[in-house]
Amino acid sequence: MKMLTRLGYLLGLPALLVLVWYLLTVNSDSFFVVDPVTLARTFVDTWVGERFWADVAPSLVRLAVGLVLAISLGIGLGLLIGSSRALRSLTEPVLEFLRAIPPPVLVPILMVLVGINNQMKVLVIVSGAIWPVLLNTVEGVRAVDEVLLDTGRVYRINGWLRVTRLVLPAAAPQMMAGIRQALSIGLILMVISEMFASSSGLGFTIVQFQRSFAVPEMWSGVVVLGLIGVALAFLFQFVERRVLRWYHGLREVDHAG
Repeated sequence: MKMLTRLGYLLGLPALLVLVWYLLTVNSDSFFVVDPVTLARTFVDTWVGERFWADVAPSLVRLAVGLVLAISLGIGLGLLIGSSRALRSLTEPVLEFLRAIPPPVLVPILMVLVGINNQMKVLVIVSGAIWPVLLNTVEGVRAVDEVLLDTGRVYRINGWLRVTRLVLPAAAPQMMAGIRQALSIGLILMVISEMFASSSGLGFTIVQFQRSFAVPEMWSGVVVLGLIGVALAFLFQFVERRVLRWYHGLREVDHAG
């Protein structure tokens, strides 16, 4: 019964929206409006097969590499900067300046410096996705309870052991919040990086459909992006619940109390 309730919550609103969409478009003769039946048929014809491996799979690889680099660099630099008050004071103005630069603006610059290749597209993803991870990690490390750190010093928990056993677990909730933001930013930048002077990828294909007035195919590409976003959200929830199991357990105890 509980499983059916969760399934109802998961699929209820999407099913209702698709029904409303169908009722509003079933008799429409607009060139730019696609009914869900036509879109579903076009989706299968367009993306189930060779085009998936030619366009979607490379985009997913670039997205994965970009996100892994952004998360790794963000956490590593965040731990370093957050652990030193002098380093925070030194880097804060520069970080705020760099964070304020919209990543799409960097695409032409990276095209000149790196060239039009996979490295450029990955760097575009990293240039935007790193900031929420980095800044949330810095704030998470800064917010670690001083009593906890003093207790660690008393028990001579120092060096790498101090980072892995005290700092990282305490900062993990804010780090995960930054990673959640990085996933959506990375997906957006994946598409943007493929729209500039590219010859393959999901973003490139959607633009080509739009320029050739293949409206159903264009919307089917947008659906693919939405499904990738949903998959990333579920994957993140799966990982977060295991990484922060202790944190969610404490929150449940607090609510029960």
